Amino acid sequence: MDGGVPYNPRTVEEVFRDLKGRRAGMIKALTMDAEEFYQQCDPEKENLCLYGFPSEQWEVNLPAEEVPPELPEPALGINFARDGMQEKDWLSLVAVHSDAWLLSVAFYFGARFGFDKADRKRLFNMINDLPTIFEVVTGAAKKQTREKSSVSNHSSYKSKSNSKRGSESQPKYSKPVLPKDEDDDDEEDEHGDALCGACGENNGADEFWICCDLCEKWFHGKCVKITPARAEHIKQYKCPSCSNKRARP
Repeated sequence: MDGGVPYNPRTVEEVFRDLKGRRAGMIKALTMDAEEFYQQCDPEKENLCLYGFPSEQWEVNLPAEEVPPELPEPALGINFARDGMQEKDWLSLVAVHSDAWLLSVAFYFGARFGFDKADRKRLFNMINDLPTIFEVVTGAAKKQTREKSSVSNHSSYKSKSNSKRGSESQPKYSKPVLPKDEDDDDEEDEHGDALCGACGENNGADEFWICCDLCEKWFHGKCVKITPARAEHIKQYKCPSCSNKRARP
């Protein structure tokens, strides 16, 4: 289902890179591209699956015709449940099945290329350090961080924001790791845990970040195509997901 030349990762690092690409594509489908994904999952069509590709792209399509398939298959028939539940709950359900599929693909490669016990353990630990798709889609990963540091994060982000612009009417934007105060080691660590609502990653300490004024999720500027210069002229920033929800009749 990947299209093009088949890609077979053979080392732990390659398998992990493959999983991260597929994961990023599926997170995109369930967050930034949620409106398009919703429309493609028509319950009137046959069994549909959500596929994530190493190229960080996603696709809704019929399952592979080969038996057995080249790779483990995602959950079948995700479109049939679409209209029978709240959209948020449906997206969360697809996210759970997507997490299970990513693990099955990763360990399929591990079995195929003879990963030993140490390799399998290392692969699992690398995967386990990432927030699950379910945690990203439901905001659980962000919520866990907020519960620990809501007061300190809010005050320091607000302080940095005010010192730059002196205006509360503009959107919040910053970098995930702020300059260290006198004795604020713990606070710096908490900022480093901030997760991008689009890609689910917290890497890129030197990258530009922006916060949605509606859902209060933080995003890498590059993930939502917002530059620092453009952010200076935005009074209230709405992420793609919130914008799509507002636009839906």
